[in-house]
Amino acid sequence: MPLALIISSHVAASHVGGTAQASALSILRIDSMVAPTVLYGRHPGWGPPGGAKVEPAVLEGVLAGIEANKLFGQTDLVLTGYFAFPEQVLAAAQAIDAVRGAQRSGYDGEAPRAPVVIVDPTIGDAGKGLYVPAPVAEAIAEHLIPRADILAPNAWELAHLSGLPTRTAQDVLVAARRLGKPALVSSVGQAKEIGVIYVEPGEAWLAAHPRLPSAPKGTGDLLSALFGAALLDGLAGSYALGRAVGGVAETVAAAHVAGAAELPIVAMAQRLKATSPSVRLERLA
Repeated sequence: MPLALIISSHVAASHVGGTAQASALSILRIDSMVAPTVLYGRHPGWGPPGGAKVEPAVLEGVLAGIEANKLFGQTDLVLTGYFAFPEQVLAAAQAIDAVRGAQRSGYDGEAPRAPVVIVDPTIGDAGKGLYVPAPVAEAIAEHLIPRADILAPNAWELAHLSGLPTRTAQDVLVAARRLGKPALVSSVGQAKEIGVIYVEPGEAWLAAHPRLPSAPKGTGDLLSALFGAALLDGLAGSYALGRAVGGVAETVAAAHVAGAAELPIVAMAQRLKATSPSVRLERLA
């Protein structure tokens, strides 16, 4: 059974961050180890979240405990998200190096596969700007971006990291390629649609679906988890994009119909793994 290491937020009453990702991955038969960067009661968008930021030494201890149980060598997927301190970012970078350097064995006689590292640079958003301390954003750019197999920024974060505009799909392609990594770029806005662009060497794809008036928090976290799960299933990037965006679109639509304030991840069950008729897939390059 595949195993994921999630280094991100734990939010008890909101389906965001590592909490949302672990829920989605469990439905898709992927076990998760969550190393929390904050312990909150609710998403800060609802008001004071309760709880506290996790001190870097505590996070380092959690990661050391996982490593001591020789689980880094069994880790197939690493997801990073929200960080509260730059020292947490350094701990995550060291954990990624340790996962990659750990002795690995295959499943059922198969050759061992290299872990997939997806870095979501959770640093800001359109209309809000940077919502983490500048040293945290700088640490992510310096230590995690170079270690990523795939980057998963929103369009605003891509613009911030690349120093280039991301107003159009072509802008996104140019900005993503400046970072030199395959990129899964969310919140690419159009008039009546919202989409995700996946850029890798030699090709790029857009998966778009109708824009709803609003969506619960956590869609980017869910997208990264579903995309990583699709890659572990052996899907190529374009097919992984279509499946992951389909799962997010179906979940957001279900929340809209039900008037739910949070993503109904568990209620969606296997629909998370199904393509959606509402998603339009287009090759851009």
